[in-house]
Amino acid sequence: MTSQAPTKAEPNTRTRERIVGVADRLFYERGYEHTSFADIAAEVGLSRGNFYYHFKTKDEILDAVIERRRGNTNAMLDTWAVEADTPVERIRRFIQMMVMNGARIRKHGCPVGSLCTELAKLEHPALPRASVLFTLFREWLGSQFALLGAGHEADKLAMHLLARSQGIATLANAFDDERFIHQEVEQLLKWLHTVSVSSRSAKGK
Repeated sequence: MTSQAPTKAEPNTRTRERIVGVADRLFYERGYEHTSFADIAAEVGLSRGNFYYHFKTKDEILDAVIERRRGNTNAMLDTWAVEADTPVERIRRFIQMMVMNGARIRKHGCPVGSLCTELAKLEHPALPRASVLFTLFREWLGSQFALLGAGHEADKLAMHLLARSQGIATLANAFDDERFIHQEVEQLLKWLHTVSVSSRSAKGK
């Protein structure tokens, strides 16, 4: 059996994916407003003409970056669902993500929070689409708390955890304090244990 030669669309797709990957990183590190076409093209190694073949505007790239982050988030949540046997362990994965990404958070903040904050300041029409990334976490966390037996409190608990995580990311970024992240994560894990015990007790009644 002979292998088929790659089609013209395949290298074009790979180039587009490289552009979106680089833009994703630069939007996170420098901010959307402070990242130019030239910045992205230089990192990818494309001429201006070849770059415009794939994307005509920076807003088009932003939409692609948001879609990329949505896909990556869904894939991560699916992985946690497979690898962790209990809702407590799955929620624990979310909390411990702050430690795993601690160096980047201290330097650049939360990628979702920083993007949403910037787009809100710019009154950018892409804000609702970017906010969907928070909605993914909210709904997923809510479903895990519901499985714990939290009932109508599940969404409130999900929002509380999201709010705490955003606060931790903001202060860790402001003070560049790794110890603070570990300290707050430990507090959240203790809180999760308390919520788990109380939810199981309420569920058993």
